[in-house]
Amino acid sequence: MSYDDVEIEDMEWNEELQAFTYPCPCGDLFQITKDDLRLGEEIARCPSCSLYITVVYNQEDFLGDNDKSKKKNLEPAKQLPISWILLLMIKVLFGYAD
Repeated sequence: MSYDDVEIEDMEWNEELQAFTYPCPCGDLFQITKDDLRLGEEIARCPSCSLYITVVYNQEDFLGDNDKSKKKNLEPAKQLPISWILLLMIKVLFGYAD
């Protein structure tokens, strides 16, 4: 049974842990990552004890984060062929210039 139901808005984002956190009675923090939330996970666990909480949130709010990271990557058609990458690496490593 869940220790408590907690709204995501009541949790804090911890940059170091890359997770949303909420104080646990044992003194540690319940933790859940954005990836967990994207996958529909709703249980935040405490790493120091057996307690866990149910996180209340809208999964759709976290689906967009994944799309943003995909846009940072080049589309496959726009990526350089491996032969060009190797050629550029050789030029840089051995000081060849055109």
